[in-house]
Amino acid sequence: MKAAKKVAEDRGETVGLMEPLLISESSPKRTRLTDVALELGQLSAGFRKSLPNGVMVALSDLVRSMNCYYSNLIEGHDTHPVDIERALKNDYSADPEKRNLQLEAKAHIEVQRWIDGGGLNGRALTAGGIREVHKRFCDELPDALLTVKHPGTGESLPVIPGAYRTRDVKVGRHIPVSPGAVPRFMTRFEEGYAKLGRTDTILAAATAHHRLAWIHPFLDGNGRVMRLMSHAVLREALDTGGVWSIARGLARNVDAYKQHLAACDLTRRNDLDGRGNLSEEALAEFTLFFLEICVDQVKFMEELVRPDELRNRILLWSEEETRIDRLPPKSGSVLEAILYRGELPRGDVADLLQTGPRNARRAVSALVDAGVVQSDSTRAPLRLAFPASLASRWMPGLFPEKPSSS
Repeated sequence: MKAAKKVAEDRGETVGLMEPLLISESSPKRTRLTDVALELGQLSAGFRKSLPNGVMVALSDLVRSMNCYYSNLIEGHDTHPVDIERALKNDYSADPEKRNLQLEAKAHIEVQRWIDGGGLNGRALTAGGIREVHKRFCDELPDALLTVKHPGTGESLPVIPGAYRTRDVKVGRHIPVSPGAVPRFMTRFEEGYAKLGRTDTILAAATAHHRLAWIHPFLDGNGRVMRLMSHAVLREALDTGGVWSIARGLARNVDAYKQHLAACDLTRRNDLDGRGNLSEEALAEFTLFFLEICVDQVKFMEELVRPDELRNRILLWSEEETRIDRLPPKSGSVLEAILYRGELPRGDVADLLQTGPRNARRAVSALVDAGVVQSDSTRAPLRLAFPASLASRWMPGLFPEKPSSS
């Protein structure tokens, strides 16, 4: 991003420059997009229903770290989920730069946790909701990450949480609207995406994703806000439970992702390319790309947590830990019971292990210390946890292994 040398005024751009906001019924790709949106809805619902509630909660926690990791990776910030997990426990690196990136990751996760808790329900595609996402994210950032350097003068420009930019910017070849025009374009954005039917709402996870990038309302942080917005739209429209994420797929196809976004900046190609100022064909192609990645990620996560295979990976790990005396005997039985039931009352552990209360408490403590079991209190039922440090064993392929030298 390059900031202009002077504060720009409103150049009077008309909101029609951003049209079309939606894929029209006359678009040649409309039928295909509708079919993929339907497939995505069915796959997502089926996946969520297949998960016991306790497993779903644990998986959604891990997916937040995964989503944060890949979203930041797209921005060029590589903070591994193991380091993200440490940050969530207030365990920060002594290196100031790494610590700042951990704080950035923690901020991202807290915003997504708020979204997953319903904090943005009904407002994901509103100007106010988008500004709140930006504010919540930036409020938690260290000062070092709240400035943008002017490429020409070296001037430090402050990033104000939740505030629209007051400078012109350039993103690649695209010059977004003047800062004075941002409020009216965001008003049109909200009007265009309000009160949509279910299919158009699913499509809007992609169409609004680009149009927000096109407006570029904030001096910095737009990419993360866009992806959090799309996550919120899909979470609410599909009731995803937060157990899969688009960010992993976008990061694994980052060049195509950025090429699609750039193509959507282009004006209408010919009379067959919609009726707006921007190319409807490019927007439809990006939407198809976006939704197909969503489908791919749901299938990936569903395959990853297939009950029998996940059970085998967890039990193999627990057997190895037991052999080297890191876990008490039969600890795998507790994990297996939680995996199938979703949660396990603490009082059931002794009977399950055919032992006394003292040994049962010892087994539970060992599993909690290992980070693979969690509960809301010392008397609450036990739930499974998916620690990032074990992801390569329990969830192979979810994200790259952490280098041993890190």
